[in-house]
Amino acid sequence: MKIEQILKNRDKGVSFEFFPARTEKGRQSLERTIGILKQYNPLYVSMTYGAGGGDQDRTKDAVALLLEVKEFEVMPHLTCLGAESTQIKELLDEYKSKGIENIMALRGDPPQGINDFDFAQKDFSYAIDLVKNIKGYGHFCIGVAVYPEGHIEAASIEEDMEHTKQKIDAGADFAVTQMFFDNQYYYSMLDRMKKKGIDIPVLPGILPLTDVAKVKKFASICRATIPRHIEERMQRVKGQPQEMEKIGIDFTIEQCRQLISNGINQLHFFTLNKPQVITRILEAIN
Repeated sequence: MKIEQILKNRDKGVSFEFFPARTEKGRQSLERTIGILKQYNPLYVSMTYGAGGGDQDRTKDAVALLLEVKEFEVMPHLTCLGAESTQIKELLDEYKSKGIENIMALRGDPPQGINDFDFAQKDFSYAIDLVKNIKGYGHFCIGVAVYPEGHIEAASIEEDMEHTKQKIDAGADFAVTQMFFDNQYYYSMLDRMKKKGIDIPVLPGILPLTDVAKVKKFASICRATIPRHIEERMQRVKGQPQEMEKIGIDFTIEQCRQLISNGINQLHFFTLNKPQVITRILEAIN
């Protein structure tokens, strides 16, 4: 079933995002994560994808694992930067043949070590190009990413919202946010979208805040602000990973509770293939 319809049919629920394994140990961890989290009857599950097609084989292998769970609605991520249109069509054909009806359409990151990467010299320069391509292909429900604090490459929050509207108008059916740790950024983004006439489901993307150093590294490349009060609390227990994790999970639980109390009942979790963290959060928020 298409995720757009699932979100209409089920006004409450969670979705899970996994990443493909690089090693046999990682594959076992992924399988264990899938087995544990399927009990929560997710709205859908998604699998990430490497920039420039670098992780394509691993992603397809991981998607196959998800498809083995018949109850799952599976959505592969697809990045387009560095890909050729024929390559994208072949992958869409393959996913369609496997019964997949949903694609998360993303630009992806430029290759590392290239400072003067020329976006204009590629078949796909931005996510909007991929959205248009998939829309023209037909068959798929299309998800896109949105940014509560604005995309890191946007000159302003207004410019980011204009690009967001263009991307959604090109054919996106729903959106998932980049991680954020202050819910006000999410609410403000929804207000900006409403003023732009954007009317699609927008799921908040929740990254459990368990290791402040790692999250700060993520945040530095995607414009996400960690509230000072929680960063200071976690820094005080630096070197005590269990205590840091407890503080972070409690913070994420409260973040989710606040969203739910404001009528946001569909949440998307970046699992990092760590089921024990996600289950602690979900049990706390029911």
